[in-house]
Amino acid sequence: MSRIGKAPIPVPSGVEVSISGRQVAVKGPKGELDLQIPGDISVRQDGEEIVVERPNDERQNRAMHGLTRSLVNNMVVGVSEGFTKELQIVGVGYRAAPKGTDIELQLGFSHPVIVKAPDGIKFDVPEPTRIIVSGADKQAVGQVAADIRSYRKPEPYKGKGVRYVGEYVSRKAGKAAK
Repeated sequence: MSRIGKAPIPVPSGVEVSISGRQVAVKGPKGELDLQIPGDISVRQDGEEIVVERPNDERQNRAMHGLTRSLVNNMVVGVSEGFTKELQIVGVGYRAAPKGTDIELQLGFSHPVIVKAPDGIKFDVPEPTRIIVSGADKQAVGQVAADIRSYRKPEPYKGKGVRYVGEYVSRKAGKAAK
């Protein structure tokens, strides 16, 4: 039995869960999300908990059991607390500036890079070298943060670029002088 899949999901107060057929919709103070349940996995609400079950131990059902439980749990946590990813910009002249709901990045190119905020995602720039990406959908927050990082990944010689806060960048020694 999947250790993750068999754990019930607690539903905090202020969060509404509606299950209709293969569709699970979660509504809370931070927004609303919905998910199409894959395969033969069943989801039911048991009081203040959500239980995810599988019909048998076939390989596909075992694979989907823990995944479905994690996705539903991420939806519940997302609409109640939300998710954030912090990015740090390192480099001389590299900076970020808010432009309405979007952000403008100066990353050493001849032009600024404008990043549009998708639905449900919010950008916060507390200082020019830090970006906070937040939202209710964990996958969307992670994808937007990864897209921003991909404009200028940290390079190994000086460490310049966009990195996650706390990310370790392995450094290389430069050319040795003769």
